[in-house]
Amino acid sequence: MVRLNIKPTRMELNNLKKRLKTAKRGHKLLKDKRDELMRHFVDLIRENDQLRRQVEDILVSNMQDFVLAKSLENDAMIEELFAVPVREVSLFMEVENIMSVHVPKFHIKEKSSEKGNDFSYSFLSSNSEMDQTIQNMEDLLDQLLRLAEVEKKCQLMADEIEKTRRRVNGLEYAIIPQLEETIHYIELKLEEAERSNLVRIMKVK
Repeated sequence: MVRLNIKPTRMELNNLKKRLKTAKRGHKLLKDKRDELMRHFVDLIRENDQLRRQVEDILVSNMQDFVLAKSLENDAMIEELFAVPVREVSLFMEVENIMSVHVPKFHIKEKSSEKGNDFSYSFLSSNSEMDQTIQNMEDLLDQLLRLAEVEKKCQLMADEIEKTRRRVNGLEYAIIPQLEETIHYIELKLEEAERSNLVRIMKVK
């Protein structure tokens, strides 16, 4: 390890000892932060995996039901069913702070049309399978939103864990050993200077 290029004086020695103390304290805090981030991250990964499986299973089932329901109608009728939306959906986001990581929290606000119908078409224009499939897809919206929120949290927290890990390693394997070696070198130089001074005093006597 290359030591710092500093003059071996007592003042510099005291400054280096203060820096070493601060570096060790920072190292401990960063390790604690990294460990806590990892704990949150593991919990989010588990939730993400469970949510993704649920959403994918429901989507596959709904798509199969939709294909079946669509086969009972002609294509022109299907296009007409979805031509005009009956609700306006707005997405807004809050920012949550988890261990200095700013993660999103998604919310939706729905605005219904003046007619107040849940569907944009007449029930006579479709079949019960189509109605049920559309209702199932609408019910899935909250889970989709939560999945997007959790996946974004996982991404942001993974980036922060990597940054924290690099800082911990930098302190542990570079800065702290460099400071310790420089302190040891200065202490040796000061002891050598004290011995030389003592020898000169003895010679004078």
